Amino acid sequence: MATMELLVAPDGTIRCLYDEALDLAALGQLQIQRGSHVEPDDRGQWWADMSPVSGPRLGPYPRRSLALTAERTWLETHWLCRPDSSKGGCPCVI
Repeated sequence: MATMELLVAPDGTIRCLYDEALDLAALGQLQIQRGSHVEPDDRGQWWADMSPVSGPRLGPYPRRSLALTAERTWLETHWLCRPDSSKGGCPCVI
């Protein structure tokens, strides 16, 4: 069984990394946005450009799968769960 982390904000909005493990439409109106671009360069090296979420360019990686793993790790660490220092950690993640 696959799992997904959902970040629920105090206003009820939910943030997550898109996955088909859960029918997100069942939670309400969707607004899906690209978090990165994983593309090869002219030497066949792979890069994860995190600029859509104000992040860095990660890489180079010799394989696309490594760039995809780096992309997911960065998004989970820096975008999905931004610590709220006033509460001593991340908001409620279910």
